[in-house]
Formats: sequence, C-alpha cells, structure tokens
Amino acid sequence: MIRFVCTSALVALLLLVLYLPAAFPPERFLDQLRIEHALTAESWSPTHAIRILARMLDLQSTAQQASPIPPHSPDLPSRPVALDVAWQMAQVNNRLFNSDYFRGIDTLFALATYRLCALVEWLPVLLAWMLAALFDGGMRRKIKSREFLQHNPEAFALYACAAIVAACLTVVALVFPVTVPPLALPLVPLAISVFASRALASFHRRA
Repeated sequence: MIRFVCTSALVALLLLVLYLPAAFPPERFLDQLRIEHALTAESWSPTHAIRILARMLDLQSTAQQASPIPPHSPDLPSRPVALDVAWQMAQVNNRLFNSDYFRGIDTLFALATYRLCALVEWLPVLLAWMLAALFDGGMRRKIKSREFLQHNPEAFALYACAAIVAACLTVVALVFPVTVPPLALPLVPLAISVFASRALASFHRRA
C-alpha cells in the first residue's frame, strides 16, 4: 500500500509540474512571486523578505551556472559553410529553450525556490518540532514494547501514507501559482512530522 501511494503521488506530482508551464504563462509565476514577496514583507518584516529573496537569487544563479541549457544569443553571426550545421543547431536551441514553455519552467522554479527559501527561514523552529515529534514517536513505541502491547501495522501504513501525501502536497504548494499565506506553508512540514511520529509509534518489525 505504501509503495502504491508513494509511486502514484510521485507520478501525479511529475505530471503536474510538467503541466503547469503549459497551462499558465511565465508572467503568472512572476506576478505570484511579487505578490508573495510583498505579503512576506508585510507579515514578517522587510528584512526577512529581502533575506529570502537574496537566498533565492543565489540559488537561481548557482542553478543557471550548472544548467546544461545554452545561454540565449539573439543575434547569431553569419557562419562559414563548413559550420552551417552548427549554426542551424544554435538557432534551434534558441527557439526551443526560449519558448514560452521553457520560460514557464524557469519562472515556476523561481517561484518554488522563493517559497522553499521562505521555509528555510522557519528551519530552526521546524527542526526542533520535528525532532521532538520523532522522539515522542520513538518513546511511544518503546513504551508499547516494554508493556508488551501489540503494534498496529494498519495504523503504521495509514500514517505513513498520510505523511507521503502531505509531503507531495507541500511540493504542490511550492509550485502552484496561487497565493499561499507566508505563515501557512510551514504548517505542512509540521503535519508531516506528526504523521511520521504516529507511524513510528505503530511501526511493527517483522521477525
């Protein structure tokens, strides 16, 4: 069951990420980024918003340097006849990678990177909560073992599937071009840690 849910969620997530740049123009993702940057500055502070934006730009710069996609060259010089094939391939690359779809992918990942950087700002609080939740789940399982209580494999599968679905919903929230309140996005990792804690408490080790 867990493998089926995990595989189905990953396939659906991949299809959604590939579909969104075709359904929305690149400007939609940029406008959404501007809206959420303004909301972040209003909800937190301009300092936090600028820090998130700077981290996002650094990640974008690093990703562009590591990208195999050739840079855009709008004015291609004339080539000798011997290099005519290479010139034609350069034109094809420019038309392909500067299409609306590929620009939509770039802006989609820019929006997702900004939201991910916003999550990083919550990292100290999130890590403390998640470690506490996992510790609580481990202690619950240990207490059940000491009291000779039966672990529940069905509950483990249910909570593990819930954690997988919540993780995929987090990725959907990162890429979907709708307004996500800055204080709402960190709630999903907290829910994942609760589900993981309950799954750990019900984990049944096969003999």
